[in-house]
Amino acid sequence: MSLLPRSIVTSAVLLGLSLCLSRVEAQEAPRGTSRWEEAIQKFEQQDAEQPPQPGGVVFVGSSSIRLWDLKANFPDLNAINRGFGGSQLGDLAHFAERILLAHRPRLVVVYAGDNDLAAGKTPEQVLADYERLAAFLHERLPETRMVYIGVKPSLARWKLIEQVRQTNQMIAQRASQDERLAFVDIDAPMIGPDGLPRKKLFRDDGLHLNDEGYAVWAEQLRSHLEP
Repeated sequence: MSLLPRSIVTSAVLLGLSLCLSRVEAQEAPRGTSRWEEAIQKFEQQDAEQPPQPGGVVFVGSSSIRLWDLKANFPDLNAINRGFGGSQLGDLAHFAERILLAHRPRLVVVYAGDNDLAAGKTPEQVLADYERLAAFLHERLPETRMVYIGVKPSLARWKLIEQVRQTNQMIAQRASQDERLAFVDIDAPMIGPDGLPRKKLFRDDGLHLNDEGYAVWAEQLRSHLEP
């Protein structure tokens, strides 16, 4: 029986290993990195054109941040909006260096976790991504505080309310252990007498906030924005 030359066998083995490693790397690559590249580059361009002043407040997160008219609710606050719709906490942790570091903010306000749970992540996974973001800030911006707005109860995603509340409980407990972290509970203020989210706080999609909804958030958040 004829045998294949050793060089051919070796090449075949190396090729197989290479393909396996490529598949592993693809699985471990940060979720949605290329999806957000255009948005992140736009933020970087804005920072280059108007160099940020240190000591401000940066709002980061998903569409609930992106759609927030910060000037309307906080007219006297030096606030920068760095929300990109559809993002998850893991995306914020992955891009933190590029969207936060140049600002050297005194405070980072975060809203994310909503899309994470809708995509099938567990509360434990959301907490792990929260820890990643907090660890980045503690290491690279040790004087910066982080305020996390709890995952909101919404009409569109009411079926996830148990996971939402479990996630909020876990993150609130973690935040209570570090004076540089804070948690803002917006669950109770958004719930009506019937035990369901108040429809008047949402846009027609039952997911995103309208001006009245943002006013509720601003009221709960305002005390955390003081220097």
